[in-house]
Amino acid sequence: MSSSFVASILSMALAQVLKPFLARMGGQPLRWSRMFDTGGMPSSHTSLVTTLTLAVGATEGVSSVLFSVVLIFSLYFVFEATGLRQEVGQQAKLLNEMVDELFQTHHLDQKRLRELVGHTWTEVLGGVVVGVLVFLVLRGWIIAD
Repeated sequence: MSSSFVASILSMALAQVLKPFLARMGGQPLRWSRMFDTGGMPSSHTSLVTTLTLAVGATEGVSSVLFSVVLIFSLYFVFEATGLRQEVGQQAKLLNEMVDELFQTHHLDQKRLRELVGHTWTEVLGGVVVGVLVFLVLRGWIIAD
């Protein structure tokens, strides 16, 4: 397994571990289950692709075809997380409000949709910061591979 792969996975894992603590700092209760959420601050998806892109650029060179491919896929990945997935989360929130209203007047089984599926641009920026920091800490190890 390449050091770039391992560093990218570590970057994603660190972002996930940070989620409950950053949510707590934002005034939310400390919930360990936040470590397993797909949305929220910081974006672990963005953290992973940032570290991977920087690692490939450092090992293969920024003029390589591989770096270009990784960069394009990383940018697409980030825009997907902030676009379509963010929109799906907003729709889920609206549907949950409708179900809550129906539940008040009808006897239905209440099953809520997940609302936290996408990322805001602030959460993406948080993921970039984590990804860059992980790359900088592990840079010597990544390049030595």
